[in-house]
Amino acid sequence: MAITMQKKDSHNMQADIPSNYSRLIARELGLTARQLPKLLGDTGLDIAQLLRDESLLTAAQQIHILRNALELSGTPEFGLRLGRRLTPATHGAMGFVANSSPDLYAALQAVHTFLPTRASFIQVDLQQTEDDLECVVNFQVPMENDVERCLADTVIKAFFEIGEFIVGRPLYEAEVCFTHPAPVYKEMYRDYLPGKIYFNCDLFKLKLPMALCRKPNASANHESYHLALQQCESMLARLQNPEPDYRTRLQKMMLSRPPGTLSEDEAAASLFMSKRTLARKLKKENSSFRKIRDEVLSRQAASYLCESQLSVEATATLLNYHDTASFRRAFKRWFGQTPDQYRQRTGT
Repeated sequence: MAITMQKKDSHNMQADIPSNYSRLIARELGLTARQLPKLLGDTGLDIAQLLRDESLLTAAQQIHILRNALELSGTPEFGLRLGRRLTPATHGAMGFVANSSPDLYAALQAVHTFLPTRASFIQVDLQQTEDDLECVVNFQVPMENDVERCLADTVIKAFFEIGEFIVGRPLYEAEVCFTHPAPVYKEMYRDYLPGKIYFNCDLFKLKLPMALCRKPNASANHESYHLALQQCESMLARLQNPEPDYRTRLQKMMLSRPPGTLSEDEAAASLFMSKRTLARKLKKENSSFRKIRDEVLSRQAASYLCESQLSVEATATLLNYHDTASFRRAFKRWFGQTPDQYRQRTGT
């Protein structure tokens, strides 16, 4: 992974980092609810925003939280400890794609492609040779040296968490090159990162043998992989809209949470407006909360029925319907036919 530093104000201002990462920071620090303001100091965030699943942070806010955490921890190796908590499951749909990928190479490709759906200020590039794969990371906003080192430790350990889940053992063959000098806790790296560790390098990178990257994932699931891949692609397409309207923002919120669980009140609060104001803005776009919710759920339902062998009952459960009958009624309202008729017509 390579780290260079370029100032890009758009990344500082764009709120695209899920709040769950900051909640993991709070857990690693062992903070109580009354201590959370210390973690959020000078970020402009309050405790309610931190605790909402749908809340998104800017790069500047996330980096400030990491700086506060480093000070609160009193331990310079805090990044390594935090990275240990960043298992694939903490990365939402992107992590689900990685978990179910056919091999480590496909999982790393997913991180390269879909990391903008989790933190657009971190760029991952893959550089492949005949024998090796190098993961190159570029932090696209400036930060202090100790915070950058902390974030680098966190990112590299998160990569190891993904790799070790897929390979099923420590990545002894890995080589890690850090751009920062060897820190006072350099001997602790061996407790977190198997393989060879180098400091004061030109690039910050993770190097892995291609043979290891092509080793089949014992937990691979073709169906889950493609469903999660499709969800990530939808999220990425919406993120790439340079001026997202409120309809697009709501779709992104809905796609980042379990299907059908986002309420109109929660959506309005996340956008820092009243429910009435949100409804008025959506009306100007010839839309409504219910219409957007139906669009998202109907697309997901159609995808499950067309691209998998899941039963109607299982599909209803995945979309968080309390009973199959309610799902069947909703499906008929969307498509004018029952789920069984739809599946029969599409030949699935």
